[in-house]
Amino acid sequence: ARHITPDYEIILVNDSSRDNSLLKIKEHAQADPRVQYVSFSRNFGHQIAILAGMDHSTGDAIVTIDADLQDPPELIEDMYREYQKGFKVIYAKRSKRKGESLFKRATAKWFYRLMASLVSFDIPLDVGDYRMISRDVLVYLQRMKEYDKYIRGQIAWLGFKSSFVTFERDERKYGTTNYPFKKMLRLAFNGITAFSDAPLKLATKLGFVVCAISFLMILYGLYGYFFDAHTVPGWASTIITITFLGGVQLLSLGVIGEYISRIMNNVRDRPLYVVNQTSVDKDDTSHE
Repeated sequence: ARHITPDYEIILVNDSSRDNSLLKIKEHAQADPRVQYVSFSRNFGHQIAILAGMDHSTGDAIVTIDADLQDPPELIEDMYREYQKGFKVIYAKRSKRKGESLFKRATAKWFYRLMASLVSFDIPLDVGDYRMISRDVLVYLQRMKEYDKYIRGQIAWLGFKSSFVTFERDERKYGTTNYPFKKMLRLAFNGITAFSDAPLKLATKLGFVVCAISFLMILYGLYGYFFDAHTVPGWASTIITITFLGGVQLLSLGVIGEYISRIMNNVRDRPLYVVNQTSVDKDDTSHE
């Protein structure tokens, strides 16, 4: 950042880590006044931590990047050049993902393309949370009060003029990821349910299909009862049918429940996060 301007700040967000991360962060903040920190009262999640860092920023251009340095900070200069051209959002696009399993690469590729096919706006492919946005993009982003955040989708939904800086993502050098498959699955589902009603429509379509199959089974049963004197009791088919119907019903209820849960989270109107400690000079340390 110092190669771009001497007027910059670095805000480190501690999502209630259990190690000595906060102590190390405070040491950096004491050594350099341009380093600030925000520490949560508990773990609020990766997406909320990103938003908190942006909330406490003061610059005209804001960059979000993970602290593991798997994404190269050197790209910030390239992003800034695109920013000077008038682009409001500059994504760091991964051309390769070194050190990741075939399963993770395949599921990530599948998810981004699935999202692009479900929504009515352009979703950038093969990008993460390493990006630069302008201050006016952040202003609109802060007005989006959803509790279950999917910031990648929200920024894309805003529709500002965007550009890309392509790079090869290196293998993680330090530590291990604290973002397991379960959290990635939850993030993916948040993204889909936040911007698409396709799961609800799918449940409706499944309902029609099951009704049609059930109607055919009824016709088959009536035919056997009246015209086939040697009908064999169909225990297996009965169990399969009941199990299938029960599974579809539970799946449909689960999808509806997820949407209802999102509605409940939003109507509670709780703060998105609570700041326990911070060096940033702001009066309000909780974003509502």
